[in-house]
Amino acid sequence: MNPVDTGNGLAVVTGASTGIGFELAKCAAQDGYDLAIAADEPRIQEAAAKLREFGVQVEAMQVDLATREGVRRFVDGISSLGRPIDLLMANAGRGLGHGFLDEDPDDAQRVVDTNITGTIHLVHAIGNRMRTRGSGRILFTGSIAGFMPGAFQAIYNGTKAFINSFSFALREELKGSGITVTCLMPGPTETEFFERADLLDTAVGQGKKDDPAFVAKVGFKAMMNGEGDVVAGMKNKMMSAAANVTPAAVLAGQHRKMAEPGSGKSN
Repeated sequence: MNPVDTGNGLAVVTGASTGIGFELAKCAAQDGYDLAIAADEPRIQEAAAKLREFGVQVEAMQVDLATREGVRRFVDGISSLGRPIDLLMANAGRGLGHGFLDEDPDDAQRVVDTNITGTIHLVHAIGNRMRTRGSGRILFTGSIAGFMPGAFQAIYNGTKAFINSFSFALREELKGSGITVTCLMPGPTETEFFERADLLDTAVGQGKKDDPAFVAKVGFKAMMNGEGDVVAGMKNKMMSAAANVTPAAVLAGQHRKMAEPGSGKSN
């Protein structure tokens, strides 16, 4: 990355090549923020080209944020810009379908490393810089899945339960520091997530989903307003509210109907 300072603020977005991450980066660009974006695929450069059309500076890195080395490289790249970070949108995530015992344990570990381990290392590094400066905004992409025991998505839902909880705790710790922490909790969204997680033959994979641009706008607005958490969409708000008063065993059974392989055939 080359040092660039246009006088705009700087927003950092992970998982920004497609889906909600790209749309979050677009929201920031439309608001006049320069961008430092990352993803683990070459398409991050295509995303960067599209985002430059908004007249902002965009620095992009293809880097694996599931690894300590990948996080270090990205943080070093941001540091080379020589600019304070105003917004951090920790969106990088990975899903995995099927029953836990049928999954490759390396695939399951990669979900944990991407969704949890890489996220906490990135937020620790950038959050400390924000604290030293005394200002900043952090947005986590959690999920309403974090409220439900995820039968046939056990690892993914567990990681999102962690992110939801972690964001609430971090927000409390940072009260009075000048840093706000927001958790965006979308429901099923029209992205490549379901194909990548091998969930296309499930009821949730084949069901109606939210527009990622809508989800991103809801999350970005909540972050800029300093809100603690936001669920995108009325249906998802109702589901998350119901999950708070429904026994875990019942929720697991309901989730099975949505995520078990072959469940989409009855739709």
